[in-house]
Amino acid sequence: MPRRHPSTDRASAACLAGSADWVSAPTPHSTTPFSGGYAPAAHYFAAVRDGDRPDGNRCVPCRLVTSPFPVVPRIPEDQPFVVRPNLRKRLAVLGGFAVGLVLFFACLAGVAAIGTDDGLAIFGGWLIVSLFFAAIFGFQIWLLTSGGPVLAAGPAGLWIKTRPTRGQAIWLPWEAVGQISRRRWSLEKMLVVQPRDARAERGLGAFTAFDSSITKAFFGSGFTATLNFADKKEDEILQAVAYFANGRVVLR
Repeated sequence: MPRRHPSTDRASAACLAGSADWVSAPTPHSTTPFSGGYAPAAHYFAAVRDGDRPDGNRCVPCRLVTSPFPVVPRIPEDQPFVVRPNLRKRLAVLGGFAVGLVLFFACLAGVAAIGTDDGLAIFGGWLIVSLFFAAIFGFQIWLLTSGGPVLAAGPAGLWIKTRPTRGQAIWLPWEAVGQISRRRWSLEKMLVVQPRDARAERGLGAFTAFDSSITKAFFGSGFTATLNFADKKEDEILQAVAYFANGRVVLR
């Protein structure tokens, strides 16, 4: 038997105590196993039942505001097909860009230092700017590569990240996936997953909404996974997705 999701008990307690006008209370209805011990469900709409609150009033049925599909901090590693970010590939491309930018500023500093007595001050300014960009670059690389796998697929469905950075992910059964397509964003090729149910992208958190806003604006979905900065080749990823989807999803 699948275990109750921990948020179910927390939601029930909050509602009955009157500490929230509404809370989300996902309750699994499927016995399909998956990593973590909880059962992914295509319908996560079981609200907290009515009950007596300590103040004597009846508990108003709580409204569901979260995604109707399971959301986890990190994609499980034990899936049939798992795609992980490749740090070396990303460093090779973005590192070259960062080095070129630093050299460009070095040229500007060198030109500015010609014929002046402030060479040391100019060098110090260039060094500060270079360290600033290096810190931003390193932090961005860490955000993109430290969140675990970016995609996982199996016969029942797939796990896909809900935002470009870090590791939050959502599980979608193949029947809930409307379309999967390849798109390009700057230097990156991405696999974009568009769910049939728009509610899948609700209640994923303010940071997720902000972080995925650009990809969602351009591609219509914030559920993306890198193709050219992954530990597997692009063709291998596409073939695996097509194999497990088994004709249930439109691939473009």
